Amino acid sequence: MRPFLIVEWMINHPYDVFEVGWRGEHRSPEKLMSWFSRVRRYPIPTHKVIDPAEDCFLVTSEEGELFFKSPSDEPTVCGIYMITDPDKRIQVMFNYLDVPCENGGLVAWVDGWELNGQVWPADSWDDDRVIESCDQRPQRKLVSRQNAALIQYRVPARGKGFAVTIRHLRNARPCNLMLFGAEGVYTLRNHGVTGNCSLIAVSPATVRVLDLNVGQSVKRGTLLEMETGTIHHCTKRGLADYVDIGGASGLDHTKMEVYDSICGLDSKEAYRPAFIACEDTVVRLVSSGSFQNSITLAFAPLPVEQYEHADLICGLSDI
Repeated sequence: MRPFLIVEWMINHPYDVFEVGWRGEHRSPEKLMSWFSRVRRYPIPTHKVIDPAEDCFLVTSEEGELFFKSPSDEPTVCGIYMITDPDKRIQVMFNYLDVPCENGGLVAWVDGWELNGQVWPADSWDDDRVIESCDQRPQRKLVSRQNAALIQYRVPARGKGFAVTIRHLRNARPCNLMLFGAEGVYTLRNHGVTGNCSLIAVSPATVRVLDLNVGQSVKRGTLLEMETGTIHHCTKRGLADYVDIGGASGLDHTKMEVYDSICGLDSKEAYRPAFIACEDTVVRLVSSGSFQNSITLAFAPLPVEQYEHADLICGLSDI
């Protein structure tokens, strides 16, 4: 079952969400501004009681215990958006849950994020990534597959609520990464398996390729590797392993607009970065499973003066 959505309230109150946060000094123009730039962000202490008037949509990168008690019988839908370092996963334990199923009471764990009907990571979505509860708490610890997870809740019963403990665990084989701030050096790997991995930065960004090895290092047999340099437009060449670089106007990176698809073996840093003026900057590694694929990238905020001359401006095709 799909998670219930939190969109309607946000559409009706687009500027009532919260104060500016998440590196507000790098704001994009209004049409490119992500809703995350309006989310109020601050460190959560070890124990915190959620005030729905202040924290209905809470984004946190902290560990600790969170408590929620409904102040009314209103069926308000809220969310706890959790994120941690790219090489970690999120573990949630429900310490108690007292949410009556009557009147639509519900608490849902989402392994990833959901917003405006879009989920991330979209490539590996399945029903097991959503666990819905009421009346009885989940007995086991819930662990995300990547560095972002979500708790959505609707508690239309005054005095009822729940408590959770959040922990961050090491992830030895990260595949999907979510970034805030769009700054740093990151590596995507397929670890030799079939499937897609992605990196999404929730902001416009510059992306520079530092090292590329996609579609070249055969898992068995060949010992000698010859540098091909960076091959561009790999999807048009019909190659099965490639990296899409581009952006999106939502969390579903399968709907991304692609600036370039690259592959090959190239140990030299790209001569120039790609300037991506989109709500979200996306790098997506597509792997057939025949190769040990990896790409190392440097992310930096997109300077305001580069928006007009960006390599990709999302949404222009809709105008």
